[in-house]
Amino acid sequence: MKNYNFTGTTILSVRKGDKVAIAGDGQITLGSTILKGNANKIRTLKGGKYLIGFAGSTADAITLFERFEKKLNKYPGNFLKAAVELAKEWRTDKVLRRLQALMLAVGKEATLLISGTGDVIESEDGVLGIGSGAPYAVAAAKALLKNTKLTPVKIVEEAMKVAAEICIYTNTNFKIAELKS
Repeated sequence: MKNYNFTGTTILSVRKGDKVAIAGDGQITLGSTILKGNANKIRTLKGGKYLIGFAGSTADAITLFERFEKKLNKYPGNFLKAAVELAKEWRTDKVLRRLQALMLAVGKEATLLISGTGDVIESEDGVLGIGSGAPYAVAAAKALLKNTKLTPVKIVEEAMKVAAEICIYTNTNFKIAELKS
């Protein structure tokens, strides 16, 4: 059986003060072919208390969402502990460690990049991105964060537009969510 390489994701999160927003583009590609242009790569957990974005295999990401929600239930009020426990399980479980995805998890207390290699990384400046167009979106967001008074929602929107202009795997069908305080 041939392994297919699905790419074409850009997820960006910006935190400014007590406000945080996350955006995802809608493009799913197989090699150089666009398969879908309006995918929703942003999900909410716990009634909108947490926002999650993913890059990679959809089935793998959904499995990880479900696992993360279980960890949040097991460690209520401890977002970082839930993320670390997910990363540990992801890395050590024989089935989970084969999952190919990255997650951005946004909570009131932090924005985290979570990976299957055991990484749980918090941004130093409030900007994190994953996926094909992430380097472009992150660079644009950092410049906007330092040099404008835009809100996080507007920063992620404008930065994603920049990424879509540069990255062939990023489109402008954005889904943007803001964490409710």
